[in-house]
Amino acid sequence: MIEKQIKVEIESGLQARPAAQFVQEANRYAAHLFLEKDSKKVNAKSIMGLMSLAVAYGEEIKLIADGPDEENAIDHLCEFVSKK
Repeated sequence: MIEKQIKVEIESGLQARPAAQFVQEANRYAAHLFLEKDSKKVNAKSIMGLMSLAVAYGEEIKLIADGPDEENAIDHLCEFVSKK
C-alpha cells in the first residue's frame, strides 16, 4: 500500500469535468484507489464519491493505492491533479 499527500493544482479543483477525467484515469488501474480529505475517505473510481469531497484548488488530499500497479497509479494520478 502506498499513500501520498498532494496539493490539487487544477484551477477548478476536482469538480465536474476534472473529476470525471480523474475517475476515468483511476479506472485504468487494477489497484484499489482511494482519496482522503478531512478524514473522509472515498473510492477514487467513483464519481459520486469524488464529488462528495468537493475538492477545491489548492487543497491537500491524500491518495491511497493498494494493488499490483499501485506505484504507476499513484504516479499518474498525482501528476494529473498537480498539472496546471
